[in-house]
Formats: sequence, C-alpha cells, structure tokens
Amino acid sequence: MPQPDQSRDDHPQDGGQEELAALRARVLALEAAAAAPPPRRHRTRSLLGAVLIVLGCVLAPLGILASWTSDIAGDTDRYVTTVAPLASDPDVQAAVANRVTGAVMEHIDLPALLEDAAPGQRPLLEKALGRLGGSLEGALSSFVREKAQEVVASDAFGTVWTDANRAIHTSLVRALTGSEEGAVRIKNDSVTLDLAPVIEQVKQRLVQSGLGAAKKIPEIPTDFTLLQSEDIGRARTGFRLLQLAGAWLPVLAVLLAAGGVLLRARWRRALIAAALGFAAAALLLGTALTVFRTVYLNALPDTVSQAAAGSVYDAMVHLLRLAVRTVAVLGVVVALATWLTGPGRGAGAVRAVWHSGITATRGTADRLGLRTGPVGPFVHRHRTATTWTLVAAAVVAYAVWPHPTGWVVVGFALALLLALAVAQFLAEEPEA
Repeated sequence: MPQPDQSRDDHPQDGGQEELAALRARVLALEAAAAAPPPRRHRTRSLLGAVLIVLGCVLAPLGILASWTSDIAGDTDRYVTTVAPLASDPDVQAAVANRVTGAVMEHIDLPALLEDAAPGQRPLLEKALGRLGGSLEGALSSFVREKAQEVVASDAFGTVWTDANRAIHTSLVRALTGSEEGAVRIKNDSVTLDLAPVIEQVKQRLVQSGLGAAKKIPEIPTDFTLLQSEDIGRARTGFRLLQLAGAWLPVLAVLLAAGGVLLRARWRRALIAAALGFAAAALLLGTALTVFRTVYLNALPDTVSQAAAGSVYDAMVHLLRLAVRTVAVLGVVVALATWLTGPGRGAGAVRAVWHSGITATRGTADRLGLRTGPVGPFVHRHRTATTWTLVAAAVVAYAVWPHPTGWVVVGFALALLLALAVAQFLAEEPEA
C-alpha cells in the first residue's frame, strides 16, 4: 500500500506557523509603538497646553476681582444698588446713631442748658431728663440717642443715604485709587464718610423737641468708618491695577485656557480639566473672602462697631460672591456637558437613556396621531446644524445677559436641554 505524502501535510503547518509568527511580530510592533513616548513635538505642545490652562485658572480669580472692581468703580447705579440696603441695616443704623450721639454730646454744654431755662422750669426740666437716665448727662445722652435713632430709622435717612452715596461715588473711587478729595476719604488707613448732614438733622429734631441749646452746636465734621485696614495703601494700589484691567483680565484668562485646550491632544479631557479648574479657582476665591472677613473684623479697633463693619463688608462683596458662584456653576456645567458628549461608557449610557426616553415619547405621539408635518424631516436633515445653532444661541444669550448669576447659568442649561430634547423629538425619520 502506498504511503501518504507527508510533505503535503507539512507545508500548511509551516505556512500557518509563519503567519502566526508574522501576526505576533505585528502585535509586538504595535504594542511597542503604543508604549513608545510620543514625538517631542507632541510632548512640547501638550506641555505648553497644560501651562496655558494652569495660567488661565490662576488668572480666573483675578479676572473675577477685576470685573467686580470695574463694576464698583465704573457703574454708579451698580454701586448705589450695592450700598442702598445698608441704610436699613440695624447694625449700621445703631453704629451711626452712636457715632452721632457721641459727636453731639461733645458740643452740648450742660450748665448752659440749665441756665437757658427759667428758674421755675429747671426742676421740671431736670425731672423730665431724669426719667431717661440716672444722671443728667446720661439722661441727655439717651435723649440725643433717641433722636439720632429716629433720624437713621426714618425713610428720609434712606433717601439721604442713597442720594449721598450716588453723589459721593466719584469720591469713593478717588479714595480707593489714592486721591484725598470728596466726602469719602482715606485717613489713618480708613475709608470714612462724613456724617455732618445726619448730625444737622439730629440738631433740628433736638430743637423741635425743646432742646434749644442744640442751636449752639456748630457744624461738626464727624467721620463714620466704612473700611479700615493697616494695608489699605497697598489695597489702593491693587484696586487701581484691577480697575485698569477691567474686563480684559477675565477674557485673557478664558483665552489662555482655550488655547491650552486646543494644544492638548486629548482636548475633551483638557476642556473638562480647565472647566473644573476655573470652578475650583472661583471657590477658592470665595473661601478667601470668608476667611478675610474674619481676619478683617478681628483687626478692627474697639472704637469701630464690628457688626456694622461686617454689614458693610458683606454689602460691598455681595456682587463679588455672586460672580464667584456664577463662575463655579458655569465651570461645572461646561465640564458636565463635555463629559456627556464624550465617548465614555458612562456618558454613552446616559445618552442611551435620554434617547430611549425621547423615542418612547415620540412613539406615543405617533400612536395618538400627532404629526410634525414637514418640520420633522427638515430638522432630521439639519440635525447637526440645529444642535449647534441651539448651543450658540444659549452661549450668546448668556454673554449678553447683564450680570448673570449661578441660577441664570442653571436656567440656561435646563432651557438648552429642553430645546435639544424638542429638536430630537422633531427629528423623526422622513417617510419613505
């Protein structure tokens, strides 16, 4: 019996082994290429991109400060709106009343007050004043404080406060930028406000209440401390620099971060990192404001009301805190939107749930006989353009919104989601 030719069986095995070896070699080459460091050009671009993103995040808090400074220095209405609530703040009212009372009492001559009264009226005057305190001076001080409190608690004081702050806005800017002119001035490392108009109203009330000696009180230039710090000279320099930076510094921060994202190979991850970096930088600024508030109040002398100083500080940085929250929320929204549109497994699962919900809703509408007419096929053909148009509209609306807040950012994000959902609902397949 003839033996089978073994050479025919050996050749297929040899060929298979060669193909397997070639495949292994190719896999090893691919693994080596993947493990090899990227070209120097790509590494340089990535490093430069990372540096730009970090610089943008570092400049973000300064950009927020510059924007706030520009608002306070350049917008009188904005400033008046900021300080107007202080007129009705109980702590500020109490501090102003105490300061006015002390200034008035320094210029009231008690012996002259009793001498002006007729001998028969002096016992009645002493009795009336005695009801207000244990001593004549204490009673008179309480009486003056009562009239001062009436003035600062009246609607007229609110009007005077608002009008005065509107008139002295330029003086405040001069004070914070180094000038010594105006009703607001920097003296002994303090930003002070002259209370002479308030004292004049208190004098009138005292005279109307029968205290004729108040007519002899001269015009008293009395200061009320708005801000005080040993480092206010350096603060003025920083304020001036931020005022000059204005709106350019936040724009520069965004441009640096955007340039860094474009230079990175994995731009989506870079954008998420930049957005979260901006949010973290804003929150860091918010934390610094809170810490500085405590340090600032603890450094005030005993002659300054800490409660009133805290109210003034909170009013002045209110807009700054709103900006901090806005940037933080915006950064989180941008990072979340970037992640949801990415190729990740989690993002894909979220998009699948989103699509399933809209598809189910559209199917229910079809069963109910609701039709989109020519709108559906049109949106389907231009789905990409429609999506980007909606995104661009949201961005433009946010950019032109005057002083957006964190809630405005959330509102725009939800409105955009709703618009995208409607667009996807309309983008049904055209009938064959």
